[in-house]
Amino acid sequence: MPARLESDWRIHLAHVRGINRPRRRNVVGRELTFKKGEVSEHDGLRLTSMARTFLDLAQFIELRDLVAIADYLICEHGPEHPYPRAARLEMAELLDVVRRHPGKRGVKMARAALDLARVGADSRQESHLRLLLLDAGLPEPALDHVIRDEEGFAAAWPDLAYPDWRIAIQYDGEVHDHQVQYLRDIERNRRTQSAGWTEVRLKKGDLDGDRPRAVVLITEALRASGWRP
Repeated sequence: MPARLESDWRIHLAHVRGINRPRRRNVVGRELTFKKGEVSEHDGLRLTSMARTFLDLAQFIELRDLVAIADYLICEHGPEHPYPRAARLEMAELLDVVRRHPGKRGVKMARAALDLARVGADSRQESHLRLLLLDAGLPEPALDHVIRDEEGFAAAWPDLAYPDWRIAIQYDGEVHDHQVQYLRDIERNRRTQSAGWTEVRLKKGDLDGDRPRAVVLITEALRASGWRP
């Protein structure tokens, strides 16, 4: 979620037409219409489903953040991955909830976000980075790609990859500042290079500005590997 929404602790209560809007401190009342399966129960509370919540958020946030939410919901990794995970939702479930509400506010934004969503992004920053590269006219990077050594064993799992040019992209968040993770990153870089790949390491701030440093570094790496616009 965008930081401005993460820090908003107000509770949003939905009600159907004909019922008075909730009026309490730190409570926002919304008149909504639900289809079958769009309300679930958790610890005794009736909540909108994850798919419906995605659609409801579409009217409040910008496209890149909505793409990051869709990426988060559909992300999965197989058993070979160091951190296997199952998808919270299938893409079909998100497409279905959008299809069922053709006139809802924000539905066009939701459709656009699902067109750009991809399986395999582990963080909001990875989703934003992928969109930055596309906006800059660079090829679309692969997600969840496995780099293998000469014997065919898995050597590294880059955040994003350009297999045709053997370029691995890693976004190092704050957790990578810790000593243990730092040493793991060095070992990962060695395995990547041993497999004949170039690793581009990015850090916080490289995605900011009108000309993000991430785009510059990745463009240079692609050109050095033979890519041309």
